[in-house]
Amino acid sequence: MKRFQGKTAVITGGAGGLGRAVAARLLGLGARVALWDVSKERLKQAVAALDAGDAVRGYAVDATDPVSVREAAKKVEADFGPVSLLDNNAGIVTAGGLLDASDADLNRTIDVNLKSYLWCTRAFLPGMIAQGEGHLVMTASAAGLLGVPGMAAYSASKHGVVGLSESLRLELRKKAARGIGMTIVCPSFISTGMFAGVKPPRFTPWLTPDRIADRIIAAVERDRLYVREPFAVKLVPAMKAVPWVGLIDRLAGMLGMHDSMDGFGGT
Repeated sequence: MKRFQGKTAVITGGAGGLGRAVAARLLGLGARVALWDVSKERLKQAVAALDAGDAVRGYAVDATDPVSVREAAKKVEADFGPVSLLDNNAGIVTAGGLLDASDADLNRTIDVNLKSYLWCTRAFLPGMIAQGEGHLVMTASAAGLLGVPGMAAYSASKHGVVGLSESLRLELRKKAARGIGMTIVCPSFISTGMFAGVKPPRFTPWLTPDRIADRIIAAVERDRLYVREPFAVKLVPAMKAVPWVGLIDRLAGMLGMHDSMDGFGGT
């Protein structure tokens, strides 16, 4: 997608910091934006803050419920027309290791961070294929590229997003579904409040929603598959190719990766 003027975008988790930042840029480029979030109050605040008149609307949607997703998708298309950009951005994180988390927390993490992406993509992708134009933004994480202690369920969900995206990209290519782009977003910690109390590892400073939003828009315009930020995250694939696992574990420990979640108290 080289141009956003007159196009319709849906952003899940749209009332949060990164969702709002991406929405602001899309609105500035002439797009119509549908913000999806489970919280009606946060949606009202986000729409008011964006101050874009009828070009932005909020929809209270439980993206983990496929029936609700399909109904909301029909409402967006009736309000704004065909959807050309889907930003799967909904996400949660819970405190504690795998054995410390409750069954409900584990289920909710997978439901929000991964299964909602399945339902939302299935709702909008057929329309994109039919119109021969569209782009999917899949918000994963640096934790979707490597493991982090204290983030087992979260990391599992984000690894799932990467696997889903890579496989779907190849499915579309195999079906010769032209005009559909894919961008997988893998940032380290973003300063939205979601990870309050976390201490980022060395060489991975806190990222801002504005910085990642800029990278996402640029990646969509240039049809880039990955956004990996900051620079240290770009090195992860090469690090994982090193055969000496103990050496990589030791290096990660020295950089503070293994202790980064120790101060996290949950959201």
